[in-house]
Amino acid sequence: MSEIQDYNSSVSDPSSRKFETFSYLPELGVEKIRKQVEYIVSKGWNPAVEHTEPENAFDHYWYMWKLPMFGETDVDAILAEAEACHKAHPSHHVRLIGYDNYAQSQGTAMVIFRGPISAKC
Repeated sequence: MSEIQDYNSSVSDPSSRKFETFSYLPELGVEKIRKQVEYIVSKGWNPAVEHTEPENAFDHYWYMWKLPMFGETDVDAILAEAEACHKAHPSHHVRLIGYDNYAQSQGTAMVIFRGPISAKC
């Protein structure tokens, strides 16, 4: 029987906090983020970009960056919007979402840029 592996997380160490599924994996590089966007497009989901201050990352509501990109299939355009959001709000976490319009829910969501995390978060 295998043992359950714990992850190092501590309230006193803000940099160890986890945000959504992909935060338990090594940080996504540019090519891996591109692959995730390609997956969202291949599923026919509508991409969207959201952002928030690190201290509000666990709140239910994040700020939406423009409107969801309904029907957008250009991966470069989606990545450009995510980059624009990150450049406009460099101290915020930026999240990429794929909305599944058939299931009427989020098909995927991941933090692709992390803002600096302070001890007061």
